[in-house]
Amino acid sequence: LIIPIGGGGLIAGSAIAAKALKPDIEIVGVEADLYPSMYSAVTGEQRESGGQTLAEGIAVKSAGRLTMPVVKRLISGILLVDEASIEAAVCTFLTIQKTMAEGAGAAALAALMAHRDRFKGRRVGLYLTGGNIDPRILAAIMIRGLRREQKIISLRITIPDRPGVLGRIATLLGEMRANILEVSHRRMLLDVPAKGATLDLTIETRDRSHAAAIRERLEQEGFATVMLDAPGGREAGTA
Repeated sequence: LIIPIGGGGLIAGSAIAAKALKPDIEIVGVEADLYPSMYSAVTGEQRESGGQTLAEGIAVKSAGRLTMPVVKRLISGILLVDEASIEAAVCTFLTIQKTMAEGAGAAALAALMAHRDRFKGRRVGLYLTGGNIDPRILAAIMIRGLRREQKIISLRITIPDRPGVLGRIATLLGEMRANILEVSHRRMLLDVPAKGATLDLTIETRDRSHAAAIRERLEQEGFATVMLDAPGGREAGTA
């Protein structure tokens, strides 16, 4: 069983009951890595708690005084998950299971997805502990998920400033069955050549391979591209 940990009450009670029914069952806890209070208490490794997390329901700065000894005795380990893993888990619940989960509710799935090798080939039970999530946050998470999967990409292309170039790029994207969502045509900034312009394009694709094929085709036609929202917040290099 993978169970989220806040103050520790849920995992302590669940562990006592589960071990009574099946003594050899393994119980694994999960915390947001911004709030590793129980992890610190159990391992003795002091880590700071604080910051903005999607997993608000388990954002606890101090481990429960009564629950900590139970956790230490019955739990085989505590996994920490980052914000990107929690986002991915919320997206997975909604897109695959058609189930709405808040950040804390999706923490167990986030741990499973982030530590696949540990659980490979095993039967795993996940606690989904809540679905209380702001619709605006959910919408942002879903859009970010599409960007992470490169089903929506943003490209920057420097082009010669002459008639027909933008139309040529639009035609190429149409031939590749890509959908242009947004376009920004910049001429007046100092980092743009005097006889050039920069296009910032947001494009809808089928998947990563389609996105890569689009960039390759643009490169073949003489349009070098830079990915503006590569995973990790870094700009990707030219195609």
